[in-house]
Amino acid sequence: MDTPPSPPHPQPISLNLDNLKALKILGKGAMGTVFLVHDTTTDPSARSPFALKVADKSSLHTKHDADRRARWEIRVLTRLSHPFLPKLIGSFETEDLLAWAVPYCPGGDLNVLRYRQNDRVFSPAVIRFYLSEIICALEYLHNMGIAYRDLKPENVLVQKSGHVTLTDFDLSRTLAKKTTASTTTFEKRSHKVPVLEIPKKHRRMLTHWIQALPDNNNRLKKAKSARVSPVSRKKPSFDNGERSNSFVGTEEYVSPEVVRGDGHEFAVDWWALGILTYEMLYGTTPFKGRNRKETFRNVLMKAPEFVGKRTDLMDLIQRLLEKDATKRLGYQRGACEIKEHVFFKGVRWDLLTDVLRPPYIPSSDLTEIVTKGNAGIGIREYFQNLRAPPPSMPPSPLPSPTPDPCRGITSFSEY
Repeated sequence: MDTPPSPPHPQPISLNLDNLKALKILGKGAMGTVFLVHDTTTDPSARSPFALKVADKSSLHTKHDADRRARWEIRVLTRLSHPFLPKLIGSFETEDLLAWAVPYCPGGDLNVLRYRQNDRVFSPAVIRFYLSEIICALEYLHNMGIAYRDLKPENVLVQKSGHVTLTDFDLSRTLAKKTTASTTTFEKRSHKVPVLEIPKKHRRMLTHWIQALPDNNNRLKKAKSARVSPVSRKKPSFDNGERSNSFVGTEEYVSPEVVRGDGHEFAVDWWALGILTYEMLYGTTPFKGRNRKETFRNVLMKAPEFVGKRTDLMDLIQRLLEKDATKRLGYQRGACEIKEHVFFKGVRWDLLTDVLRPPYIPSSDLTEIVTKGNAGIGIREYFQNLRAPPPSMPPSPLPSPTPDPCRGITSFSEY
């Protein structure tokens, strides 16, 4: 088995808006507000809060296709059943509000977690762990015919178990898959490889899922988003399968084929994986320019720069950042090609979910949040207050979102 088994997938429930109380605002953005909430009927002591994304339909007319994107995300979530992807807990819709609930991830996102490191980068061992789980999540989506199209550190959350989950599917879309050979077959190899020295702080956490690790040797700033309206472009299609012509993504993560307007398919996710890996290793993205125009020019023309002795991790990044999508690692056989890269040598893909000590396990103590949340208000009242005229609008009793590693859902991207 290449991908960890999916957990049981309970049916989403219909949430009762009047029973939901907000404990904290986790994020705000173009599509709406994300709250940490609990159900006062089924969970009066707030022992099991969850994240609730709420779109105010009364203001969506100014947000272009936000309503369509919100409904699309709900449809995607209803289909997901994977340990490294969120499940839809429930949803509700009123005349003014559209909302959907997903599990709360107390570990925050990879961007927040990286900034907590002393040198603001991850070790190769930690990068290997998180990449392995992200690859499995993307493989599952691609096998469903879904291109994610918004991979970035802010959209990789850390669950209470320490394992990751992807979030925000409003930019994803379905594409017809290529009919190439061995698209889902991962040829397992039996290697006898030497035991390598792993840094002591990671040793006890990572040995369950890997046989040996090859090692050939202040302000939190979010990446700018770069979404524009879809543009119709007449271009020849890929050898088979389907590709999209929409210009979507986040500025520093957009692939060359998206910038050129050539049309794109699942390989855009492998490009973004290369950008993400580079950022985890060096603390910055490889093609960031002084402005959007320079960034896009770098994406098209510049080669990624590496520091120090050549390693397997650098080779992985370079092959993921191949500007020709048809030559990019992962284009021909998807995740199988990436799993076979030497950087992942020895990884037990079927045992990822069995790792009991991931690199970081967030605190599960919600005492402070729950105590502050006792003064919170209902979701309906919160939006009624926002719509009230400025002179009579009382200050919100809920705290504003902050770059706190304990937040579970990152702010919506601004497009």
